[in-house]
Amino acid sequence: MNIRELIEKKFIIDELKSKTKKEVLVELSEVFMGGNLNIDNDAIVGVLLEREKLGSTGIGDGIAIPHGKLAGLNRLIVSFGRSHNGVEFDALDGKPVNIFFLLMAPENSAGQHLKALAKISKMLKDIDFRNDLMEAASPGEIFDIIARKDTIYT
Repeated sequence: MNIRELIEKKFIIDELKSKTKKEVLVELSEVFMGGNLNIDNDAIVGVLLEREKLGSTGIGDGIAIPHGKLAGLNRLIVSFGRSHNGVEFDALDGKPVNIFFLLMAPENSAGQHLKALAKISKMLKDIDFRNDLMEAASPGEIFDIIARKDTIYT
């Protein structure tokens, strides 16, 4: 499972404008509209909000990994967003979230979906990786940081 193959530079937001959980989900999913994926942004946000009702995907340490499955999607896709100010996301530790990886999977892809979530989670356990993501100067630099870390965890 290669995260660098699921994310594109145009799916990276180096400074989110959003101030609420729902706004973050909308902003992170809107980037997919430029990816020729033929998907409905409202459907993505609906799936993500339903998932959040089960429990926050804000896992603590300034990290959230919102995720869901969408009918009609033909491959796993990942977007990334960063907020230097942090966004209240009902994280498990009660702290604002700065780093977001949003993962959308085809409806019938449980194995791939779980492998991608596990790999992203493993990568984010590294505080140096999180710091590098926060200090990156551009979406291209963020992509390169993710790609380098991804090759370590193959």
